[in-house]
Amino acid sequence: MAWEYSEKTKQLFMDAVQGKPGTHLGEIENPDGLGEHGSIACGDALRFTFRVKRDPTDPLKDVMTQARYLTFGCTSAIAASEALCCIIEEKELTPIEALKITNADIVAFLDGLPSQKIHCSVMGAEALQAAVFNWAQRRGVNLAALGIDINPDEQEEGRIVCTCFTISEPYLKRKIKELNLRTIPEITAAIKAGGACMNCHHAPGGLQDILDEVRAGEPTVADSVSTRSETGVTELPLVGTFHPGNVVPPGNVPPGDTAGPVPDKATAYTPPPAPKVAGEKLSPFQFAKKIEKQLNDYIRPMIRKDGGDLELIDIKDTTVYVELRGNCAGCAGASQTLKYLVEHTLKEQVDERIRVVQV
Repeated sequence: MAWEYSEKTKQLFMDAVQGKPGTHLGEIENPDGLGEHGSIACGDALRFTFRVKRDPTDPLKDVMTQARYLTFGCTSAIAASEALCCIIEEKELTPIEALKITNADIVAFLDGLPSQKIHCSVMGAEALQAAVFNWAQRRGVNLAALGIDINPDEQEEGRIVCTCFTISEPYLKRKIKELNLRTIPEITAAIKAGGACMNCHHAPGGLQDILDEVRAGEPTVADSVSTRSETGVTELPLVGTFHPGNVVPPGNVPPGDTAGPVPDKATAYTPPPAPKVAGEKLSPFQFAKKIEKQLNDYIRPMIRKDGGDLELIDIKDTTVYVELRGNCAGCAGASQTLKYLVEHTLKEQVDERIRVVQV
């Protein structure tokens, strides 16, 4: 069965992909803040940019006037990103005020999301915080002095627990506390950890061991139900969810911006892999094997998580013919899945000339 989306979620998604006036799918040139979260290899990735009306004397009074996003994800990811931009622009928030937006606010704006899609609202919240941190760097705002804990060394120094989604132990522990997560399915729904190969579920030092450690001596799941929000969605406080790998490197600050000194850790930014050079010498067999590897290793596991599947039908020159099956076959976001997940991944990892066609 296909996912049950609210009418508002479906309308926001359709308006965005059709490029209707007032929607936010796109990117701001020379933005005042830029943040990213996720990875195309994981099936969900979001780049969030915003522009502010600068206060001439106090950067804390800057007001966010425009917000845009680029996302490689499903219907929920696009709709949640639209919701985030709408909330910001409608309320005319300062960047610091925007940090108060929680994933529960995004879900409420959408009139709900399927439980398996809550991670899409978390992804938008994370990208927003990374963008606000970037704005603070450019405007010389000391977030630590405002009591905002950015945890800049969290990913670099922590042990990786979920290798599929590169989620570290410190990040995982903090999210369990912040989101009041009590079970492995709750962790997967909120931050996707353990959602692919599932090897980390009960491995030594894995998700269950970390849950037991964090929750030692605390009430049981049944006792803690009352701590959830009225919407039934655990709220994500943005303060303290910074990812150093999502910060724009110092060299990307537009000329004229007076950014303060950037911590050494921020240079840990890893750019996406460069597209394959058109005309690379591959035999038809090698070309087909590379495409099959990407489909089997990255793309199909992500699609299967949503109850769908994909079959490679044929390859003619650089045109790849595929068939979407299961939930994806009748999904309103099928064209976006093909473009942003399948085609984009193959262009990045195999050959930039590839075009994907559904049959």
